Amino acid sequence: MNCVNKCKLPAIEAVKYNDQQCLNIDNLWNVLCSTFNTALYHQVDVEILDEIPDKPTSPWLLFSKEEFRIAIANCNNASAPGPDKLL
Repeated sequence: MNCVNKCKLPAIEAVKYNDQQCLNIDNLWNVLCSTFNTALYHQVDVEILDEIPDKPTSPWLLFSKEEFRIAIANCNNASAPGPDKLL
């Protein structure tokens, strides 16, 4: 019988930089800042976006402020509202 359930590790433990795990928020911030600054002045070929196929769009249905408020109030804090069920 398993007495201890596995728990999900915080996302910062999954990030490694220079073969070192980022175990605190300051270290994680430094890694993200360094990575951003490294990529900041690299040129990007935006034509690669032309290779992504277009997806059909759906029109927005009209809704009231009250409907919006109720929908947001009923949302789970771990997911986004809408039919896509994105987390």
